[in-house]
Order: sequence, then C-alpha cells, then structure tokens
Amino acid sequence: MRRAFAILMALASLAAVPALAEGFKFGQPDESDRIEKEAREDRIADQLSTPCRAGIKDKKIMVVIGERQSNGVIAAQQQNYGRHFQAINSGLRSLGLRTFTPEEIRRQVAQAEIDAYFRNDPDAALAASKRLGANFVLRGLISSQATRNPMMAVNQVSVNMGFTLTGSNGRVISNVDANSSSYAGADVQHMALTLVNEKADEVVAELYSDYCRNAGITAGSRPAPK
Repeated sequence: MRRAFAILMALASLAAVPALAEGFKFGQPDESDRIEKEAREDRIADQLSTPCRAGIKDKKIMVVIGERQSNGVIAAQQQNYGRHFQAINSGLRSLGLRTFTPEEIRRQVAQAEIDAYFRNDPDAALAASKRLGANFVLRGLISSQATRNPMMAVNQVSVNMGFTLTGSNGRVISNVDANSSSYAGADVQHMALTLVNEKADEVVAELYSDYCRNAGITAGSRPAPK
C-alpha cells in the first residue's frame, strides 16, 4: 500500500514539473515585453519633455522620401510614399509643425530637384525648401539588404530607414535610424511602412530632442526669462 502511494506521489510530481516549466516559459516573455514597452514609453516621454516647442510652433517642414534600389539608384517619386508620409507627418504635427502633402511638394518642387537632393546636392535642398518656404527639410531614405539565414533556410530581408533633418540653410540638425528584419520578405515598401508605423513616435521624439539640444535646450531645463 505504501509502495503504491509512493508511486502515485512520484507520478504527480513528474506531471507538475512540465506545467511549472510551461508556466515559466510563457510568462517570462510577457514580462520582458512589458518592461521593454515601459522603457520605450519613458524614453519617448523624456525626449519630448524638452521645453522648446515654442521655437518650432507653426514652422513649416518638408518631408521627402526615397528608396535605394538594388542597383544603387534612389527612386524618389513622392506619390509612391503617401502612407509613409501620413505616419511621419502626424507625429510632426503633434509637435506644432506644419507639414506638406506629397501632392503639394510635387506641385511646387521639380522631380529633378528632389532627385538631386537625394544625391546630397546642398543647392537642390536649399532651392526646394525656399520654393515651399520650409524652415526644415526631413529626408527619409529606405534601404534594404537580403541575406540567407542558414538556421532557418530562408531569405531574410533587413529594412532600414535613415532620417536626416536639416534647417533651411542646409545645416544638418539630426540623423536618426530605424531598423527592422523580416524572414522571406519581398515587399520592401510594405515592410518600410510597417517600420515607420511602429517607430514613427520614436523617430519624431529623437529628432525633436536633437533639435532642442542643438538649440541649447536640454530636458529638464526651462527657457530663459524675457
């Protein structure tokens, strides 16, 4: 009788081990995700707490987006990136900036000037910003790299969006990168849109923080009394 009881206890303890292990396995990632999300929100809040919004309120910013092709040529037809514009412009408007739609940019800025801007032609950038009366220009460049993942035997596509913020004088104010990876991804523009939607608030917060720092204002400081 005692032997039968001991066997039952042993079986019960063995059955409990996987359940405990499973609970630990699935509970831990949720906690990790929560901590990561809170850290991200705290970082964004800290960057946006810098008190220099009065300096950019109602100022105009022109956003231009291009994609580096596999042959190295940059495609910068703005009508192809309407939804990308929406995600970025929404964040910029929340800071008090005035943005332009792709249609407004196309009506006033020649495609040749936009193409030249992506070739790092400073004169083209100045001409484009003056034509629109823009105080800032934000350039977003999509690039991708395909590699073979030997562990999963699939192609992995990494997408990067590099953002460069310049003043109307052509001076660089900030450079911010956002990155993402996808297994067997083929639609780079769609992946870039997903990346922008996920990272837009972080990108805008970092651009804003860099602008404030260049203006001599840091988080926790207050504008000098008039």
